[in-house]
Amino acid sequence: MQLLLGFLFAILIAALAYRAHSLNKSGALAAVFTGTIIFGVGGWEWAILLLTFFITSSVLSRAFKKRKQGLDEKFSKGHERDAGQVFGNGGIATAFAALSWFFPNEPWTWVGFAAALAAVNADTWATELGVLNPHPPRMITDLRKTVEKGTSGGISLVGTLAALAGSGIIGLLAVIFPPTDNWLLNTDYFLLITLAGFAGSLFDSLLGGTVQAMYFCPTDKKETEKHPLHTCGTPTVHIRGWKWLDNDWVNFSCGALGALAAVVAMLYL
Repeated sequence: MQLLLGFLFAILIAALAYRAHSLNKSGALAAVFTGTIIFGVGGWEWAILLLTFFITSSVLSRAFKKRKQGLDEKFSKGHERDAGQVFGNGGIATAFAALSWFFPNEPWTWVGFAAALAAVNADTWATELGVLNPHPPRMITDLRKTVEKGTSGGISLVGTLAALAGSGIIGLLAVIFPPTDNWLLNTDYFLLITLAGFAGSLFDSLLGGTVQAMYFCPTDKKETEKHPLHTCGTPTVHIRGWKWLDNDWVNFSCGALGALAAVVAMLYL
C-alpha cells in the first residue's frame, strides 16, 4: 500500500513540476520512478528531503534572472530538467532508499541518502547563487586564476557559502525528521551529513575543472558544456576532459562522493 501511495504521490509531484516547466517529459517520467522508490519505500521522512532539494533548486534556478543573463550558453542544459539530470542528481539517493528496503532501520542507509541529497543540493545552491558574488570566480585547481562566471570548476566566496548552506539545510532536516526517534536532533549526524555534502560539491567543482568534457564555440569564442551545437547553432569542438563525462555524470559523482564520505566516516571513524 505504501508503494502504491508513493507511486501516486510521485505522479502528482511530477505532473505539477512538468506544468511548472521544471521538468520536461523524460524528466517527469524519471521523477515518477525515483519518487516512487523514495516515497514508497522510504516514507514521508525521505520524501521531505527529496522535495526540499527539488523545490529549492527549482526556485533558485528561476531567481536572479538578470544576474544570470548570458550564462545559459555555458551550461549543457536548461532549467527544464530531463531524465539525465533527474538520475544524475537523484540516482544515488534513490539507491539508498531502495537499500533501506533490504536493510530496515539501518542508520547508514538514511545517512547515505541524506548526504547524497546534501551534496547535489550544495552544488545546485552554489551554481545558482554563485552569480551574486561581486568578483569573478577562481579556478578550484588554481585559486590565483580568475574565470568567467558559470565556468565549470570556478568557485567563489558566495558560491562556497551557498554550498555549505545548501548542504546544511538537508543535514538539518535529516535530524529534525529522521525515520527513527533515536536519531532525532543528533548533532553528530547533522555535522556528518553537512560536511559530507559540502565535500561532494567541492568534488563536483574539481571534476568540472579537470576531467569533465568541455567544448569551444568557434563563432562566439566561448568555452561551453554544450555539444554538439552551441546556443548560436555552431558545432562545438572538444577541447579537454573525458568526452563521456558530461554534467549529468559529474552530478552523479557529486552525490556518490557525498554518500560514500558520510557512510565511511559513520562506520569507521
